Amino acid sequence: MSMQLTVRQRRLARQLVLYVVLIAVLAWVVASVDWTKVQQTFFNVDGLKHNWHDLILTGVKNTIICTAAAFVGGLAFAIVLALMKLSDVAVYRWLATGYIELFRGLPALVTILLVGFGVPIAFGWTPPGGGLGSGAVGLILVAAAYMAETLRAGIQAVPKGQTEAARSLGMSPTKTMVSIVLPQAFRVIIPPLTNELVLLIKDTSLIAVLGSTVNGRELTNVARDMLTSGPSSGTSTSLIMAAFLYLAITLPLTQLVAWLERRQRRAR
Repeated sequence: MSMQLTVRQRRLARQLVLYVVLIAVLAWVVASVDWTKVQQTFFNVDGLKHNWHDLILTGVKNTIICTAAAFVGGLAFAIVLALMKLSDVAVYRWLATGYIELFRGLPALVTILLVGFGVPIAFGWTPPGGGLGSGAVGLILVAAAYMAETLRAGIQAVPKGQTEAARSLGMSPTKTMVSIVLPQAFRVIIPPLTNELVLLIKDTSLIAVLGSTVNGRELTNVARDMLTSGPSSGTSTSLIMAAFLYLAITLPLTQLVAWLERRQRRAR
């Protein structure tokens, strides 16, 4: 009993030391930081009064539009890629595998730059919507590669007995896939697809490298413009505001993912 008490005392002493160290570090930070300068640099509210609406009405709106377009387009393309990878035709499997490995291996920024600058030069075609449209196409190409693997795993997770039962009832392979397999696969992959949606929201910030028209800027692009010009220029207030807006969009989605995963665990 005394040994157990000693072990407990040691654990409490170790925790006390860790708390003391933490409090000491926080006290040092509070004492050493120039909070007036921090406020002027990161929380200069006066500079936002004149153009905060650009962040919301232009930046947030275009970010949501671009994300929705990239997600829907990527998901549609991913379904085709997943079915190709599961096809009995070897050439289809090779093509799908090559595409998935290529765009999963390339950084999203490189893909966006290729679509925004390389494709117009090489093929004489520019995606509609300027920089925002080019960025959306680049994100579609990247998202399709990731979601295709998720879809493939979801399809293979459906018990083969479901397919065999549908075929025994006279259903064609196409109807079996559309009516039986895909609906069950989507129920399994909703959490990872929601995670991909969150990643797409954040990846829209990469479109800022392409530039855009005044009304075609996404959230990071608007914040960058405010950083270099306007009442809040020279401060990072616009970036902090953009960060809060990104969190306001993504945090509810991450909580939704956690809830869906808990629900699936309970169902199993």
